[in-house]
Amino acid sequence: MEVAYALPERQVVVPLEVEAGTTMYEAVVRSRIAEQFPGQIDPERIAMGIFAKAEPNPRARVLADGERVELYRPLLADPNDSRKDRAQKAKQKRAQEG
Repeated sequence: MEVAYALPERQVVVPLEVEAGTTMYEAVVRSRIAEQFPGQIDPERIAMGIFAKAEPNPRARVLADGERVELYRPLLADPNDSRKDRAQKAKQKRAQEG
């Protein structure tokens, strides 16, 4: 299994051998990935998921063979607000052109 974290300029994937019954949270702690990103990863608070699907309870989610734990950074902007902004700008551009 693997634990992965990415910033715009850097990505780290830590391969890890774990025994059956290991949870997502335990894998993140054992990977020591937080040491590679001081002050950015707090296993107690960071959002986690598998295959881009967020897991609400990483302390209880037992890993299956071959899964990769993904650590998610907080969003800088709400995706819905961003979509609305783009739609509004496109509407304004069409009005100016037409």
